[in-house]
Amino acid sequence: MPEIRPFRALRFEPETVGDLGSVVAPPYDVIRPAEHQVLLLRSPKNIVRLDMPTEEQGDEPGDRYRRAARTLAAWRSDGTFRKDPRPSIYVYEQTYRVPGTSVERTQRGFFARLRLEPFGPGGGVLPHERTLAAPREDRYMLLRATGVNTSPVIGLYEDADARAPALLRDLADAPPAIDVRDDDGVRHRLWVVPVVDADGAGRGAAAAELIAIAASGPTLIADGHHRYETALRYRDERRMTRSCEEDPAFDFLLMLFLSTTEPLTVLPTHRIARALPDEGRGLVAKAAQLFDVTPADRGALQAEFDAAALAPGGRGRIGLWTRDGGAILQARGSDAGKLDVAIVQAALDRLEGIGADAVAAGRLAYTRSAADALDAVDARTDGADAAFLLEPTPVAAIAATARAGAVMPQKSTYFYPKALSGLLVNPLEW
Repeated sequence: MPEIRPFRALRFEPETVGDLGSVVAPPYDVIRPAEHQVLLLRSPKNIVRLDMPTEEQGDEPGDRYRRAARTLAAWRSDGTFRKDPRPSIYVYEQTYRVPGTSVERTQRGFFARLRLEPFGPGGGVLPHERTLAAPREDRYMLLRATGVNTSPVIGLYEDADARAPALLRDLADAPPAIDVRDDDGVRHRLWVVPVVDADGAGRGAAAAELIAIAASGPTLIADGHHRYETALRYRDERRMTRSCEEDPAFDFLLMLFLSTTEPLTVLPTHRIARALPDEGRGLVAKAAQLFDVTPADRGALQAEFDAAALAPGGRGRIGLWTRDGGAILQARGSDAGKLDVAIVQAALDRLEGIGADAVAAGRLAYTRSAADALDAVDARTDGADAAFLLEPTPVAAIAATARAGAVMPQKSTYFYPKALSGLLVNPLEW
């Protein structure tokens, strides 16, 4: 079973930085270059200076990571960050509108430390997605330079008695320590809940009970596979040099724990196929070899798949758009029970010769907007020839894949909303 502990977070000091909304940011892996510049200009203390350090002219390899380490040291000494006095969990609430719909949801979880362990059969931590070498190396260099987790891994836990939602609601029934709204309109609130011991009273007892619930079964990594694998590598390196240290903090990493009891929003990630033979001509007709095909125009495809966040997913129902027209594809036979992302990958390989190596070489692009995918094909942006529009991957399918020890293709899941970076930082120290 996983081991979960409270910790003493570093948090921005409002009296020093001013508006906390100016110093937080989305996680590094969803920030585009233009947005990065906006965040840098928003505040000289914005967390992107640590989490996504800029490469400057004349930099030698590794300079930007060393610059982030110097920035962290300066912020710890000048009062930008302060360290909480007692080990705590941090209850986190996000209120948001499901993209493409008018549905509003509230999601609650808590930040804590998770003890690292290698992936493997019977383990307490389960992955579901493959990782790439370049992002792993980037996160490793940053972690090695700074010695802190600037953003969390997202972990899911099962709550058989559905007890966690009530505990989280009770803990959130107080003025929050942080209350900010991001550029997408998502409201983020954070409560600091010290944990004395399992027999404590009031909020401490509730926090301890939450930890016990989350630790009663395996933790499924929903988002942050690169950060988790990086933390394992860093732990193993530190063990080689600090073998005499007992129970070191680098054996843990920062995680946001979410219960599968409450609705979670998983957005689909649509595929854009590039440089197809004959520029994708005849692909709709060829798709009939594998699917039941119903012709569909652009308007119908966009209307259905722009609001796909509320679709059940897992139905083998896929939109296809080419410059020759479009269709709704319905998987049949044995394919109907497979993951939609796997069905699309197999179809690309069989119909157009785009296998795993071609995907790794960049023959696919990705977007969460059906309209953007359709526009890319119409304009032949970067060689776009066909768009495959997807429904979301169901959470149950993600969990089943992880428990089976299997992994999904890249960009199979996009949990929404993302946890903000900068709400708290996990220093790998006690």
